[in-house]
Amino acid sequence: MTLSVTNTLTGEREEFESHGDEVLLYVCGLTVSDHAHLGHARLWMHADLMHRWLAYEGYDVRHVENFTDVNEKIAARIGEDDLGDDEAGVAEHFVGDVIRDMRGLNLKRAEVYPRVSEHIPEIIDLIRTLVDRGHAYESNGSVYFDVSTFDDYGKLSNQKLEELESRATKDERSEKRNPTDFALWKAGAVDPKTAAEHRNPDLEPLHEPCGETWESPWGEGRPGWHIECSAMSMTHLGDTLDIHVGGRDLVFPHHENEIAQSEAATGQQFARYWLHVGLLQTEGDKMSSSLGNFFTVGDALDEFGADVIRTFYLSTAYGSEQTYSEETIAEAEERWERLERAYESAVDAVDSPDARTKVEAEALRETVTATRENFREAMNDDFNVREAMAELLGLAGAVNRHVADADEYDYRALRRAVEAFEDLGGEVFGLSFGDAGEGGDVSVAEDLVQLVLDVREAEREAGNYERADDLRDDLTALGVDVEDGPDGATFRFE
Repeated sequence: MTLSVTNTLTGEREEFESHGDEVLLYVCGLTVSDHAHLGHARLWMHADLMHRWLAYEGYDVRHVENFTDVNEKIAARIGEDDLGDDEAGVAEHFVGDVIRDMRGLNLKRAEVYPRVSEHIPEIIDLIRTLVDRGHAYESNGSVYFDVSTFDDYGKLSNQKLEELESRATKDERSEKRNPTDFALWKAGAVDPKTAAEHRNPDLEPLHEPCGETWESPWGEGRPGWHIECSAMSMTHLGDTLDIHVGGRDLVFPHHENEIAQSEAATGQQFARYWLHVGLLQTEGDKMSSSLGNFFTVGDALDEFGADVIRTFYLSTAYGSEQTYSEETIAEAEERWERLERAYESAVDAVDSPDARTKVEAEALRETVTATRENFREAMNDDFNVREAMAELLGLAGAVNRHVADADEYDYRALRRAVEAFEDLGGEVFGLSFGDAGEGGDVSVAEDLVQLVLDVREAEREAGNYERADDLRDDLTALGVDVEDGPDGATFRFE
């Protein structure tokens, strides 16, 4: 079975076809105005799973995911706490947080993480092209895209232009030819009134225009939100993407506007497949920073760990909405523990003296084969991680039955089971079976522990026994069991 996906652009399930062995994957990344929460991470996670599965199937995946570091919400936080005295400083603070969260969740690294502030020349060039081709116009130092010049406007969200115009507000008609035209370039800095809409009311208000500005052919100003993604994606992946991934709440206006401005500029299809991730719900509402009903990724990692969080996301297909609650996260903990115990049982059994060459456990062998086949079928069915996870849990049950019931173990079957856990659960699902995961390197950890033990031995030889004991206690607290022997200290990770 070849991969099929649900394409928002057509509303149909379609067989995925790439141009050769390369897949161009663009993910609408985060506006870095606050700490990332589990709703944001759901998009990251499913984009990561798409990346992992395509790579597992042999594609060269060129994954680009942006940081929006120029935005009114970011500028509104200037001077707050220790966030920085300018927009760039605030953005830099939260970019650092996001990168730590991504590594903590064991996400595969994108090819690049472009930032808006780095791509102002490309943004200006793209806007100039749209103006030259008659798709955009200047008004009071700002530049707007003229939606009436793009015949296919509304094709992603299935909305008609006349219906959108009838819903437009009076303010939206001020500088524009059409009420649905959208800004490509905004004159000047962020107005204090606009900043106040996003600023903590307990803080001193901003009295002067704020945020970064750049020189342009239309005067000093800032880029509009929609043009940023078009410029960054085309800079790094070319005029036509294979897959564009984003949250469902971005279909309109963000992704609709991306299509219009990109295709008007190039005359080429912007993205062939549009895949939209459903929202994360909690207490009946979308998890959102503005609603205050969010759980940050950092706090969730501290409380549950990456494997439980990943297992939680794996319970629901990307296109569906998902609910976060104490019950759903507890279910994820239980499923991860089942998988981890089964993997450890398989490893212990296959490496034990009771694992034999001529023992044949047909039930386990058949389950391993079926797990791989059914897992692949599920993932090729629009990345159906829920069904794929069910297959992995079925393998866990088969391993447990074999280990519990057999006096002697089927070495070949157990070895294949271990490999299936590591390939499907580890490489594809990103779970950390028996190691530190992609985010860590066990050999480096071993070298560091040995370095500490060498320092400890030097302290003992110098008679600094209290310091040596402190170093051992520190290692114990980190989960390193140190054993002193006649030939020196040895250690193992607990």
